[in-house]
Amino acid sequence: MALLDSSFSVDSSTKYDDDGRIKRTGTLLTASAHIVTAVIGSGVLSLAWAVAQLGWIGGPIALVIFSVITLYTSCLLSDCYRSPDPVTGTRNPKYITMVKNILGGVQYKLCGWAQYVNLVGATIGYSITASISMVAIKRSNCFHKNGHYAKCHSANYPFMIIFAVVEILLSQISDFHELSWLSILAAIMSFGYASIGVGLSIAKIAEGGHVRTSLTGTKVGVDVTGNQKIWNTFQSIGNIAFAYAFSLVLAEIQDTLKSSPPEHKVMKKATLIGVSITTTFYMLCGLLGYSAFGNDAPGNFLTGFGFYEPFWLVDIGNIFIIIHLVGAYQVFAQPIFELVESACSTHWPENEFITKEYIVNLPVIGSFRINLFRSIWRTLYVILTTMIAIILPFFNSIVGLLGAISFWPLTVYFPTEMHLVQAKVPKFSLTWIALKSLAMFCLIVTLLAAAGSIEGIVTELKTNAPFS
Repeated sequence: MALLDSSFSVDSSTKYDDDGRIKRTGTLLTASAHIVTAVIGSGVLSLAWAVAQLGWIGGPIALVIFSVITLYTSCLLSDCYRSPDPVTGTRNPKYITMVKNILGGVQYKLCGWAQYVNLVGATIGYSITASISMVAIKRSNCFHKNGHYAKCHSANYPFMIIFAVVEILLSQISDFHELSWLSILAAIMSFGYASIGVGLSIAKIAEGGHVRTSLTGTKVGVDVTGNQKIWNTFQSIGNIAFAYAFSLVLAEIQDTLKSSPPEHKVMKKATLIGVSITTTFYMLCGLLGYSAFGNDAPGNFLTGFGFYEPFWLVDIGNIFIIIHLVGAYQVFAQPIFELVESACSTHWPENEFITKEYIVNLPVIGSFRINLFRSIWRTLYVILTTMIAIILPFFNSIVGLLGAISFWPLTVYFPTEMHLVQAKVPKFSLTWIALKSLAMFCLIVTLLAAAGSIEGIVTELKTNAPFS
């Protein structure tokens, strides 16, 4: 009997990790790939405009500073995947679990608010961006047919409604894991449209032609007023911060790694590789975009019509954006759906409207599980985010505000606070002072970026009425 127990124990240890889950198989290569696909997203579209506001000096410096801060705080975060010891401690498979187990209490609740505000904001931002790309396809074909000076204006809101209908249908898929194929497709699309943008920028530069660029970006009195220069500078910083936002998924990526070598060591290397690749790619997008368009760089370089031809390639780039955002919306919305549904089922476990599942057989798809509460709640959520997007359809301002909201708490504050607690760093030591100073500096930058973006929204509301 002892021999049987021993053989069972050995077999279990080869199949399962220390937390009872089937052994993880992730490697340095897979983690690096996950990071690159998580970081490169719709934020890349605004980088040419952001660099145009900051110029040849400020643009690259801002990109490097945000990449270094992201790299450093992500390495601190990787040490918190296991607590209290980064090698032998208990696993924290989610970002919010890290905060709960290491900081607890009020910090845990603040983290929850920061996470879910960021998730809701992202779904609104994706609705705006997808509709802009749909309109861009329509306008691109119009310009190709009628000439570049034709009046090809079109309202965004009908396309937001089309996007909403697609998201309502996808939202009825009950299990997040059933959407894994959509995430993979979305990641491929993000590389596709970013690469098309870089390629078109290189082609435009090769064509020649005079564009105005400068060391300090847009010129006061020529391109913008003094106030606009200040607010646009702050807003562009928010745009760059948004482009580097991936802290939310770092714990989930680390949770895919096998136990040996230690996860935190592999994750630090993967973060270095991922952030280095991303920064190189962002430099190409931002600097080549600025070189191609100069101080007149559009807010979104695939929809602002810096490029007219080849119109079919511009269309493909925008189709890639739409497909990516269809998937990205679900990735960000599913945790919100899960939070509300689990809370309601816990509070009203006997209510059949909330808990009862119905099996419906559909042609081609097969059997499909439907829950009345889930269907109604998810549909209402998509409608609500769409209405907000229709009222505030401003790409750069919304992207800047999202970057400002998520950057400081999720990328800087919580990682530094958790490191101070877990590493037992003495108060007022050099490390403690340095990390607190970093958090304070980033808070100031975040507040300025948020102010710039809010000012941008207010200004655009004065000149752009909803449903117009």
